[in-house]
Amino acid sequence: MQIKIGVVGTESIIEKTLSVMKAFPTFVPVTRRIEQEKDAPAAALEISGEVEVLLLSGPLAHHLVKEQLPPSIPVHYLPLTGAGLYKALFRAMREGKLQGGISVDTLTKSMVTRTLKDLGLESTRVVVYDGPAYASPDKLVAFHQSQFAAGHCSVAFTGVELVARQLEKLQVPSEWLLPSEQDMIVTLERALLSTESRRNKESQIVVGMINVDDFGKLVMQRHNEHEVQKLKLDIHRMVLGYVESLDGYSMSLGGDEFLFFTTRGIFERETGGYKTIPLAKDVNKSYGISLSVGIGFGVTANEAGTNARAALRKSKEAGGNTCFIVREDVTVIGPLEMADPVQAILAPTEPELIKRAEESGMTSAYLSRLLANMAKFGKYEYKVHDLASVLGISVRSAHRLLLLWIDNGLAEIAGMEKVPKGRPRQIYRFPFLMDKSQL
Repeated sequence: MQIKIGVVGTESIIEKTLSVMKAFPTFVPVTRRIEQEKDAPAAALEISGEVEVLLLSGPLAHHLVKEQLPPSIPVHYLPLTGAGLYKALFRAMREGKLQGGISVDTLTKSMVTRTLKDLGLESTRVVVYDGPAYASPDKLVAFHQSQFAAGHCSVAFTGVELVARQLEKLQVPSEWLLPSEQDMIVTLERALLSTESRRNKESQIVVGMINVDDFGKLVMQRHNEHEVQKLKLDIHRMVLGYVESLDGYSMSLGGDEFLFFTTRGIFERETGGYKTIPLAKDVNKSYGISLSVGIGFGVTANEAGTNARAALRKSKEAGGNTCFIVREDVTVIGPLEMADPVQAILAPTEPELIKRAEESGMTSAYLSRLLANMAKFGKYEYKVHDLASVLGISVRSAHRLLLLWIDNGLAEIAGMEKVPKGRPRQIYRFPFLMDKSQL
């Protein structure tokens, strides 16, 4: 399920917001560009009927919209904090603007003072705008201009883009304060949680399947049946502890496989937004055991269970020690970080790509292994021998598959590697792996 979010702001703010929003595949942005924040209510009203939540560029736009727009949908805005001031102060120092005092609007005096202290600039003279909370751009420009003309400051810091542009025309040195990326992420998370679709998803059932990798070998390493049973109990105890943290329900399907149920909202929070499985690290650290985990989302318990089994199969095909998620729309997320660190966070893999890959001879097992290798090592280019090793096939088979994948647009020749003796070796690239990585 995708959620439409209205994004209202200047072109610069919208571009930055859309860049950060790539990490929120559930959101479908509907944008409206404005020149001034006073135009925000009209733009918001225009799209309010087709979106579930609104995101505005700043507090003034938020104030104006809340005054004029019926309270039918949640409205959020991008806040300015000390993090935005950090970057602006650094820019000003680098450009030699920070020779005297500073004038600041939008931020509170305590925010400014704390940031300057953290940077060792507590002796800097500061004048903070103390007029109305939602002052017009003209009043803010007049404030900064008067402080500069009186010699009280050498650079102005403003949270309003229009003010920054007007100060530039007046030849008053200025820096435009922008929300930090982290502040934008937090706001987007709050916006997501405030939507009706999201609230429905919070209670959606999640089915998880946990399988102990190479359990047969682990059993053979034990000297007697008592040690085998003790190992099973230890693993079961850790799984129970993990499922308890999810407020879930679990059952053992045998010595090496477990099933659990929880809700989507809790699972998302405990995994840090589908990034890591703490249980895998604990089991590996305590017993040197790796796990394969499959997570399924679904509208019904049957659908979630079917997706969980498919996800577990992908984890096994990727070589174990991984976790994949299959969502209700059959998109795939993963692999999540297990005992080994993950370098890249992968975007959901669309059903269209999975289908195209399978039609081109790239089985689910091959795709899972390539995705796992991309996440763990950031690798999307291979020599044929390396690829054969990752996929667990012969070099001859790897050559044959590469030709097929190149013909179908899944792979391409990236270059040549010269070797001391013999012919140069071709390097092959998988463009879809580059697209999946969100660094």
